[in-house]
Amino acid sequence: MRVMATVVRRWRGSAKELGMSTAEYAVGTIAAAAFAGVLFKIVSSPEVKGLLLGIIKKALSLAG
Repeated sequence: MRVMATVVRRWRGSAKELGMSTAEYAVGTIAAAAFAGVLFKIVSSPEVKGLLLGIIKKALSLAG
């Protein structure tokens, strides 16, 4: 009987952790999606496109 009580206590404790873990994954996923959106907006701006094209053209002219 004592073993059964210990198992039940451990199971209840681990069930609480599962919910926290799921919430942490959800927050992490939302944060990653938000970061990707901001990064996309920055990289697709005309100023950054011009800078990247300039770097690529310079690298190609140096290579050959």
